[in-house]
Amino acid sequence: MIKVRKENDEVLYPEDDLVLVSAQDLDELKRRASLNPRRRIRLCAHRSPDDRLHEMFIVHARECYVRPHKHLDKAESMLILEGEVDVVLFDEDGTLRQIIQMGAPGTGKIFYQRLSSSVYHCLLIRTEFLVFNEVIEGPFIRDNTVFPAWAPVEDAPAEFRARIDALIQSKEG
Repeated sequence: MIKVRKENDEVLYPEDDLVLVSAQDLDELKRRASLNPRRRIRLCAHRSPDDRLHEMFIVHARECYVRPHKHLDKAESMLILEGEVDVVLFDEDGTLRQIIQMGAPGTGKIFYQRLSSSVYHCLLIRTEFLVFNEVIEGPFIRDNTVFPAWAPVEDAPAEFRARIDALIQSKEG
């Protein structure tokens, strides 16, 4: 694993200016994600939350709940390296707007997306692990990530996920 500074169990920052990431590093991130209570981890390629550009290698296990949220006045992109995910977009009131089925390039699914406006979105991981590269404008300001009242907090996602899965099934069928 590259030399990192541990912010917490879910966030790692590089110690060096040159950041090189190998397949073995991604395997180590998957191992660490599986040990975390929220089943996720991110390796930041930027050095600080204050940087103007944030580039991260993120691993979410299938059980990971990504609460619907939006980023105020920030564009973000996502490039899938491994696994499959449904990126679910919502209107302000929680109405399902769009489902983007994504997967690594070999799956034949969309593997890259960029969201340039403040839209509520969440991730439904469809494989054992989802490994992706995310790029978003910095600096990180916690209050610029907004969570809607209609989305459950981290400790109550099962019913919400089942409802979203049912909506996706009804749109596909």
